[in-house]
Amino acid sequence: MNINRRGLFAGVLAAGVAAASLTACSTDSSDAPANSTPGTALRAGSGDNTSLGPIKKIDASVLSVAYAEFGPATGQPVILLHGWPYDAYSYADVGPLLAAAGYRVLVPFLRGYGETTFLSAQTPRNGQQSAIARDIVDFMDALHIDKAVLGGFDWGARTVDIIAALWPQRVKAMVAVSGYIVTQQAAQQQPLPPEAELGWWYQYYFATERGRLGYDRNRRDFNKLIWKRASPAWNFDDATYERSAAAFDNPDQVDIVISNYRWRLSLAPGEPRYDAYEQQLATGPAISVPAITIGSDFDGAAKDGKGYRAKFTGKYEHRVLDGIGHNVPQEAPHPFAQAIIDADHL
Repeated sequence: MNINRRGLFAGVLAAGVAAASLTACSTDSSDAPANSTPGTALRAGSGDNTSLGPIKKIDASVLSVAYAEFGPATGQPVILLHGWPYDAYSYADVGPLLAAAGYRVLVPFLRGYGETTFLSAQTPRNGQQSAIARDIVDFMDALHIDKAVLGGFDWGARTVDIIAALWPQRVKAMVAVSGYIVTQQAAQQQPLPPEAELGWWYQYYFATERGRLGYDRNRRDFNKLIWKRASPAWNFDDATYERSAAAFDNPDQVDIVISNYRWRLSLAPGEPRYDAYEQQLATGPAISVPAITIGSDFDGAAKDGKGYRAKFTGKYEHRVLDGIGHNVPQEAPHPFAQAIIDADHL
């Protein structure tokens, strides 16, 4: 039996959305059938670009944030966010495409990845969702960016959703792969159908000390397995994977990843400083900024976006990328870059 996150995500997403209060209503005419891009957009191997250029660093609240930058300093800021187990190289092709269109593109390494480090040894290595979102707002503050177009997938999409919901004044427009994936801890306590639960095998593995030790000892092999199962049609080569795998050597990687997944299941505490944010997120707040959501094969039956459509109350489009797995920006950089440009003009 081939068990992976791809087809099973549909059940997880449907259950999460059903647990939320879907009280928002559509304010535009974008309930038309979703756009579909054929699998010919699939990218293989290393893509066009194998470098992010010089990695910059800036202190932003609790972190020294490492980030790549593309395009003119005077361009409209675009901030692109990766997830787990990925890194800024997911945007190695998207960055230059947007730079060529005149955008200033910033791709930070999240806490626990690459050269992003904590400024104090006393700061909790906390991976809860609102901590990561606050990191990005602080990153914007440090760079004196008042408002940006945000895009992301996996943890990155969740972070984009949260910033758009809690700090809409900082978001000009957004693109989120898999749509609305804000974690609501109360909903996480409800069981899913058995097949859907099976798709989260690693979450339960990480809930054990054996899982923490196993992840620590086998980070590269573990994360390569996730890449393959989340994007089964993406024929990435070893060099492509190894460029990203270097980011997993961050000394805080294990603590952040384990914290993230244990926190979701209420098995690890968050920090009191983020309690107010989590209380707001627990209600499943709607998103009013202009938005494009993207569904891929990874999302299974949920790729049509209907389960979370009501969460987006502003100008909105949904696109489907058939033949594409979870790492949408690296597998299909041209459609992803176009979504950023189109969202900016909604």
